[in-house]
Amino acid sequence: MTQLAHTPSEHATQACIEACSHCHQVCLATAMNHCLEAGGKHVKPKHFRLLMNCAEICQTSANFQLSSSQFSHHLCAVCAEVCEACATDCEKIGGMEECVEACKECAESCRQMGSDKY
Repeated sequence: MTQLAHTPSEHATQACIEACSHCHQVCLATAMNHCLEAGGKHVKPKHFRLLMNCAEICQTSANFQLSSSQFSHHLCAVCAEVCEACATDCEKIGGMEECVEACKECAESCRQMGSDKY
């Protein structure tokens, strides 16, 4: 039995789901472990909320894509915006390189998916 080849959009979707899931994990772990332990500017309400918002939107974006939601591209566009903001804020505060990288990768992947109109 011959296996069907995946289309580029299936590969892009899978890559985006993985980027979103990874970003969700990294943002949540960074907030709960690094930021709470570091204190100071790491737990300022605006920054901490942004990390938590980023983790949440990434998880939701992955879930929408996994369920083949017709609204996935809309959510991906918003997810890219939140990830970019989170990366910028984490970079500004410093000491959160893994979070910055995960957010940038997720933003790029979501930006590509957000521009696709399924």
